[in-house]
Amino acid sequence: MNDFTGAEKFVPDRGGLRALRAALPTCRGCDLWQDAEHVVPGEGPARARMMLIGEQPGDVEDKEGHVFVGPAGRLLDKALVAAGIERDDVYLTNAVKHFRFERQGKRRIHKTPAVGHIVACSPWLRSELGIVKPALVVVLGSIAARAVLGTGFKVTQHRGEPVELPDGTPATATVHPSSVVRSREYRRDFELFVDDLRAAAAML
Repeated sequence: MNDFTGAEKFVPDRGGLRALRAALPTCRGCDLWQDAEHVVPGEGPARARMMLIGEQPGDVEDKEGHVFVGPAGRLLDKALVAAGIERDDVYLTNAVKHFRFERQGKRRIHKTPAVGHIVACSPWLRSELGIVKPALVVVLGSIAARAVLGTGFKVTQHRGEPVELPDGTPATATVHPSSVVRSREYRRDFELFVDDLRAAAAML
């Protein structure tokens, strides 16, 4: 594991989401800030009943500074509509707030965050959860699951099922929308993803 100092000292202890967003660009808790164009904060109502947690920003999110606005975000928007969920009603964020990538020519290719990045960034996510206090957390993909449900949780085995975060907050897990974007069986996997989101909405 990389020896990162972690985000704890950069996270404000008061001021709500506005203070959190203002403090995020100062974070030096790990090394990802050095190459990223933007830190990408969560977005949505401060009292959203549903919080969706993804992995990390992608290339488009890093360039624009907004969460879920790239290909995976567009698919998520489509799936939320199909599941009867208003995007404006949910709080969207990521377990890791900077884009981790490697260069291939002029392209920036997504690279999975290391455990050290997830741990270093976790104070931001804990603060978001504490401020928003969602009635339900929807975990998108294995990296987010590792961040909030632990290393033993397998999304493929428990997707769509009601579970709980360690603090007792109701939760459920599904795949990350980027996996549906890449799927060779897109129609099937999109419908399964929508089914999981419908199940999440029913839990509220």
